[in-house]
Amino acid sequence: MRNSAGRVPWLLLISAFCLLPSAFAAQFQSALPGYEYQFPRDHGSHPSYKTEWWYYTGHLRTDDGHRFGFELTFFRVGVQQGETQSRWDLRHLMPAHFAITDVDGKAFRFYEKMNRASAFTANAAEGKLDVFNESWRAMTNGDGSWRLIANEGKDAIDLTLRSSKAPAIHGENGISVKALGAGYASHYYSMTALEVTGAVNGKKCTGRAWMDHEFGSSALRENQQGWDWFSIQLDNDTEIMLYAIRTKSGAPDVTSSGSLITSDGRVVHITREQMRITPASRWKSPKSGATYPMGWQIALPSFDVALTLTPLLEDQELVTHGSTRVTYWEGAVDVSGRFGGTPVRGGGYVEMTGYDKAFRAP
Repeated sequence: MRNSAGRVPWLLLISAFCLLPSAFAAQFQSALPGYEYQFPRDHGSHPSYKTEWWYYTGHLRTDDGHRFGFELTFFRVGVQQGETQSRWDLRHLMPAHFAITDVDGKAFRFYEKMNRASAFTANAAEGKLDVFNESWRAMTNGDGSWRLIANEGKDAIDLTLRSSKAPAIHGENGISVKALGAGYASHYYSMTALEVTGAVNGKKCTGRAWMDHEFGSSALRENQQGWDWFSIQLDNDTEIMLYAIRTKSGAPDVTSSGSLITSDGRVVHITREQMRITPASRWKSPKSGATYPMGWQIALPSFDVALTLTPLLEDQELVTHGSTRVTYWEGAVDVSGRFGGTPVRGGGYVEMTGYDKAFRAP
């Protein structure tokens, strides 16, 4: 079986920051080959796995033409499995992040929450999408569409999402391999073509969004430093997910990979050898001191794809002292280039971690 991977970032990130006894991890279920996805069941929570996230990013445009990017992410971190002594015992932690990229206003703002799971503070239902953290929420509407709600500080979204494609399942044989070695895997899929209507900061808007959902119980290996992840939505109705797990030497790990989702919804695996990612420049954060790549040339010669990704703002960095205590860059990008010899344009998001320090469990 070829080593492949899905969306590494948050599943591994949570394992890295969580200050919990490592013995608990052994009580949680590993992501193993042969998993059979069922929807809408798998949009819901999977509490037998240690870590899980629901991750939304997208591009919005108001009726008066104002552009925004957004990120809304809910995490669940298992603390313990099995019998507990009391209904008040700590079973899960629930961090969450919300960010707005005000493209025309040239401003980036982010917010964070950290709660223990309960019916009153933060939780995630099993069997369907319904996850909340205080007033932030991702839920299933009666007609099967999804609704995202978040309101904090200067920013608010109330969005309805409808998918034009089935879930895109990454990896092979039901698992997304994260590193060499037994058990270093997760279950991972994306909703890559979400049409959006609703409101951002009080103004009606439309747009496109991307949702990642991943659950498993693994963590980074000792030789892995961080990752660069890319979601790309093109105007020819194809989407691309790529990521490179960086080793301490800076070289991409053998499990780096991706997926191409065709206009009819087929998912084509992309190996590490089939992708070339070249940074155009660098940017040093005044907040964290980390230096990130900034702007990318992406080539997939086997698919006759050559793309340029341009960040809409350089400073789209989150320094999350109040929740995950992780520093990462998560930003909206414009996309242009050629696909099969034809010019294409589009939008996307890029996530970069491990540029301030490597992720390691305490």
